[in-house]
Formats: sequence, structure tokens, C-alpha cells
Amino acid sequence: MSDVPHGLTKDQTRKIARLARLALSDAELDKARLELSAVIGYVERLRGLDLEGVEPLAGVTGAMRRGEGDGSDEPGRMLPVEAMEKMAPAMRDRFLAIPKVLDDGGSA
Repeated sequence: MSDVPHGLTKDQTRKIARLARLALSDAELDKARLELSAVIGYVERLRGLDLEGVEPLAGVTGAMRRGEGDGSDEPGRMLPVEAMEKMAPAMRDRFLAIPKVLDDGGSA
């Protein structure tokens, strides 16, 4: 299994795909196995880093950068409702109607 540096098997990859609710063909399974192995390898490299003295990250937004803003989580400008209505695929009253992503898998 030299092409899979961390020994991720097809069965393990299949189980991960099932847990993620992904239906993968055999070709997709092989590709996912290699990609997941690369991710595992990267995480292993990160585990080996010496982080002594490195300050924890406070946030990842532009407002959280050193010297910018006060770090508050306040909403910014919003689109007018009329603009949203024009872009939305469907509306219910004045709310966006979106398909379900849980339970029955996406039917609205």
C-alpha cells in the first residue's frame, strides 16, 4: 500500500463516505482514499510543529486583524429586502424559501 502513506484502506474510506452520506463510485472511492490520506499526512505534519510561544488566533475575519476594528461582532450593511427577493429562487411571505438539507435529503 505504498500509494497510501497512512494506510487508509478502501473499507475505511467507504465507512468515512457512508458517515458523510456520500455515494461514491469505485473510481471516486480511490480518489477520496488518496485525498483523505493526504489530509491525514498534513495533519500529522501539523502535529509535529513546535508551537511554543505562538499566540492563539483570536479570529479570522478582517475586523479581527491586529490594529483593525475593536473585534466586535456587529452586523454590517445588509441588502434591501427587495434586492433579496429578486435574487431568491423562491419566497414565502418575506422570507427566503430554501430546500431542506436534513432529514429527507433536500426536497423543499
